[in-house]
Amino acid sequence: MRTTVTLDPDTAAIVERSMRERNIGFKQAINDAIRAGVSASSAGTTFRTKTYDMGMPMVNLDRALQLAADLEDDEAIRKMRDSR
Repeated sequence: MRTTVTLDPDTAAIVERSMRERNIGFKQAINDAIRAGVSASSAGTTFRTKTYDMGMPMVNLDRALQLAADLEDDEAIRKMRDSR
C-alpha cells in the first residue's frame, strides 16, 4: 500500500535513528516500528475487575427500569416544589 505519512518531529527522529543504526530504508523502519508497536500492545496483561459480594439486593432488581423511572419522577417533583 502506498500512502503519505506526516511524522511529528520526535517520531521522525526515532525513525531516522533506526534507519542509521540498522542501515535500513525508511519503508523498512516504518514497517518495523508499526509491527513492534502492535505486538507490544497486544502482549499486555489482561485487565481484570475485582468483584465483591454485596449480599442480597435490598430492592427487587427485576424492575430496575421502573425503579429508575420512579426516582427520576421523585427528583422532577422535588425540583418543581423547590422552584416555587
